[in-house]
Amino acid sequence: MIYLDNHATTRCDDRVIAAMLPWLTTNYGNPHSTSHAMGRDAWEIVAECTASLAELLGNPSTDLIVTSGATESNNLAIKGVCLHPRQKRRKIVSVATEHPAVLDVLDQLKPQGFRIEILPVVPVGQVDAGTVDLNALEETVDDDTALVSVMWANNEMGAIAPMKRVAQICHQHGTLLHSDATQAVGRIPLDMLAADVDLLSASAHKFYGPKGVGLLAVGNPNRRVRLLPQIVGGGQQGNLRSGTVAPAGVIAIVTAMQISLAQLSVESSRIRKLRDQLAKNLFSQIEGLELNGPELDSPYRLPGNLNVSHPRIEGETWMSAAADIAFSSGSACSSVDPEPSHVILALGKSETEARRSVRFGIGRFNTDTEIEQAANILIAAQQRMMS
Repeated sequence: MIYLDNHATTRCDDRVIAAMLPWLTTNYGNPHSTSHAMGRDAWEIVAECTASLAELLGNPSTDLIVTSGATESNNLAIKGVCLHPRQKRRKIVSVATEHPAVLDVLDQLKPQGFRIEILPVVPVGQVDAGTVDLNALEETVDDDTALVSVMWANNEMGAIAPMKRVAQICHQHGTLLHSDATQAVGRIPLDMLAADVDLLSASAHKFYGPKGVGLLAVGNPNRRVRLLPQIVGGGQQGNLRSGTVAPAGVIAIVTAMQISLAQLSVESSRIRKLRDQLAKNLFSQIEGLELNGPELDSPYRLPGNLNVSHPRIEGETWMSAAADIAFSSGSACSSVDPEPSHVILALGKSETEARRSVRFGIGRFNTDTEIEQAANILIAAQQRMMS
């Protein structure tokens, strides 16, 4: 199978696996059992790695909480800020194209007295299509806004948010800014402090680490962030997230991030060329194919993302006909939902167009040969269905 679904997950890099293994077999001490050497060794490596992660994210002064993944991180960030007893503001602002791991959390807060404002995105046809409408953001955020949550890079159409400008609008009103950066970390240059973001979520398996480990970076020297813990029962990680921290997972996520950032420029350039190669082949052979999201050469689009709408064939049908290729019709976490993509609908597309949309995610381990083969399979499959 040709794997072109790298927004859903990525293959764990062999170098990451090699870094993890000793902490699963030989150095398997509990980092919270510091009464003996094995526990202390585990604690020291966890402390060292979490400090490195904060520095790699561009904010060495932040608290770095290890979680099970970005979904947990988003829950802790949003509920943790908004439900803290000292937090008196009652409005939360987010964007129509956010992942369900944000939107569903906001729905849970409505019965607790919070007003939820969901903002539109820039419509199709503009260079920054799919990014948050900054005018709407400026009109909506006010002195009663507790939190704004804006995805750094969208998981379906690859739209990259202008986070620094978003932060400026938020902080004019003393509002905290959270970003689900799951698709951005390890894929584009990212500096939490320079962008002035207060909370940041990520998952290792999106940048060639293992599933089951993520992070929440909390804090900013410019303002204080208070969190109400969502998991209690042990007091680990400063009482903010109880539970035994897995040293192997922490080593995996820091190793994956170090590798990604060390080769970011070269890898991004190569992946972008493969993405453009696939797009050129498909657009030249499929009349009426439409691009969803920012233009391919736009600075607002992830290098490996290609999201298109077929003029006549539903995405699920195309996927079935091209079964030798792994690609998707939307978010991996909503693939069991029969509804059309809320992300594509937010662009101003019709329900029919949304159902005809598919997403390709090009990654580190894809090759020129694979891209050519995939294009041929996709074109042949749609020709069979159109004949």
